[in-house]
Amino acid sequence: MLGEKLDNIRKLNPLIENITNYVTVNDCANITLACGASPIMADNIEEIEQIVAISQGVNINIGTLGSVIDSMVLAAITANKYNIPIVLDPVGAGASKLRNDTLAKLLDNAKFTLIRGNISEIKALALGASSTKGVDADVSDVVTLENVDKTIDFAKAFAKQTGSVIAISGAIDVICDAKDAYLVFNGHELMTKVTGTGCQLSSMAAAFLAANKEEPLLASVAAVATMGLCGEIAYNRMSSLDGNSSYRNYIIDAVFNLTGEALQKGARYEKR
Repeated sequence: MLGEKLDNIRKLNPLIENITNYVTVNDCANITLACGASPIMADNIEEIEQIVAISQGVNINIGTLGSVIDSMVLAAITANKYNIPIVLDPVGAGASKLRNDTLAKLLDNAKFTLIRGNISEIKALALGASSTKGVDADVSDVVTLENVDKTIDFAKAFAKQTGSVIAISGAIDVICDAKDAYLVFNGHELMTKVTGTGCQLSSMAAAFLAANKEEPLLASVAAVATMGLCGEIAYNRMSSLDGNSSYRNYIIDAVFNLTGEALQKGARYEKR
């Protein structure tokens, strides 16, 4: 089931427009290529409408804000106009007024297919979502098996409010829409020592959504499982001389070499 979602990317080779942060832009482009899609990293507002119109997926990441804010908003509006799947990665939500205002502007102007971040970011976004009060976020900042049901309820409520799939990354990943929820258990703790694994996941998720437009929830689950599984594969490849830089490259290599069959076999997930 999840494996075919990866196979579909390789069949379709969708073009993915990324407006992402300059810290991880190269890694995001490479992991998009590794999963079978084609990246374009355009952020000049004078070409945004044209670039989005020829793309099959869009990823917006607010990691480094500056002159690109208006480009992000226009990209989101244009993606909605052409029914193009779009991912929002609310990096650092709640950390500054600029980030909060930018996210409110994005949510006020567009609907996102997938909103993906860690629990703290999603909580901050939900509490200040759009011009509304936001959903109740009475959940812990660490998702465990003991509190995962509260996290699922919170994420479902936010999914209902936004009309988006919500993906919360952590030791246990929670992915849900307003009705259904999945838990993904793949991953390795060393992934937290590499800048940008979350950014890479958002870029790759846009490719999964582009190639599987009719099943955004399962496409998002497949993207999350792919990243986690490749984190495990990459760790198992490391030698005593390798560090986080090698690990980053090994993750991209693992995505490049992953087959749909291997994903289906290695994905550890459950529906809740």
